[in-house]
Amino acid sequence: MINARIACAALGVPPCAVSDNQLSWHVQEEGVSRQMRRLGDIVIACLLLAITSPLMLVVALAIKLEGGGPFLDRQNCIGCSGRRFQALKFRTTAYDPKLATTAWAQKTTQVGEFLRYTRIEDLPQLINVLRGEMSIIDRDARSVSFLD
Repeated sequence: MINARIACAALGVPPCAVSDNQLSWHVQEEGVSRQMRRLGDIVIACLLLAITSPLMLVVALAIKLEGGGPFLDRQNCIGCSGRRFQALKFRTTAYDPKLATTAWAQKTTQVGEFLRYTRIEDLPQLINVLRGEMSIIDRDARSVSFLD
């Protein structure tokens, strides 16, 4: 059980305002809501993956036919509690393994323009949701370059 005096001091609340029972109930309630959110993420991600998997296959083939190379891009992101992970996206730029430019400096392909316009490029992030790196209900991932 969490000591109410220590927790309240950290939150800036007078220790006499909250009892140990109230604080432990709040901590238990927060844990349940986190578990419910995670369960909701898994159910929604599985349903969306099942529904969109034929579309994702067509998109992957279109990217491969247009320019070769990998059909997925990985973007370094920071999630909850500062954890770093790689968010998956469909590749929307021209692939050139010799060219080491940043993503914003690369030329967008025709398929990539369509993917960006329709936001289909983000569908592979459902895999990140299943891994527990992102959340559908509370999307908390931020790009590393945005935060640096």
